[in-house]
Amino acid sequence: MNRKHHNYKGAEVSCCVKYFLFGFNILFWLLGATFLAVGLWAWAEKGVLANLSSITDLGGFDPVWLFIVVGGVMFVLGFAGCIGALRENTTLLKFFSVFLGLIFFLELTAGILAFVFKDWIKDQLNFFINNNVKAYRDDIDLQNLIDFAQEYWSCCGAHGPDDWNLNIYFNCTEPNPSRERCGVPFSCCVKDPAEDVINTQCGYDVRLKLELDRQKYIYTKGCVGQFEKWLQDNLIIVAGIFVGVALLQIFGICLAQNLVSDVKAVKANW
Repeated sequence: MNRKHHNYKGAEVSCCVKYFLFGFNILFWLLGATFLAVGLWAWAEKGVLANLSSITDLGGFDPVWLFIVVGGVMFVLGFAGCIGALRENTTLLKFFSVFLGLIFFLELTAGILAFVFKDWIKDQLNFFINNNVKAYRDDIDLQNLIDFAQEYWSCCGAHGPDDWNLNIYFNCTEPNPSRERCGVPFSCCVKDPAEDVINTQCGYDVRLKLELDRQKYIYTKGCVGQFEKWLQDNLIIVAGIFVGVALLQIFGICLAQNLVSDVKAVKANW
């Protein structure tokens, strides 16, 4: 009886590509799992998981969303890439490469649109910051994010300290009973190098002072302008990070496509 023999000559799966892609995605998957875990833990701590209706409360940006969305995407992609590489599953590998390519395309499109519609982006940034100024006391994570931004960029409000009139605790209206009335958060205060302990009351009543007097106590420049200045000063670093991320994505896509081609070539010779 004649037996048919499988011819594997000239067609084999590269172990180097296979396990390199597997290792690449293991790191990707673990990082995604960490982001997702942190996001879900933060939600649980704030009671969101016990009261799902609070998810619809979008008065201000919740930084936890960033962890959950980014972590979820990275977790799914990393899992698909790991299993696809290990099991030589072309469906999962194609899903991984197509989805990663889609993310790369969206990032590229966003970058081009941001350059073309710079003024519109600036208006949206103003709107975004002002919305979050209004919701400053509503969420501890949002509060920490705003405090970090104001301290890091030495700024106060979107355009200046008076933007804090938008917040019910800091506005200067007569009926406002808050002790923080006509003040600003402590993160707006000019830091005294001699102070080891942060004075959280340093911004009280500071907006009752004249403009020149304010400068002695708080930052008077807006965060939008300071952010733009920071981008200009660090343009090479920011561009380098974006290029590095893009190259990693392209590298991952190329590895996945290479492995798919190898698997198809082997199957074709069976």
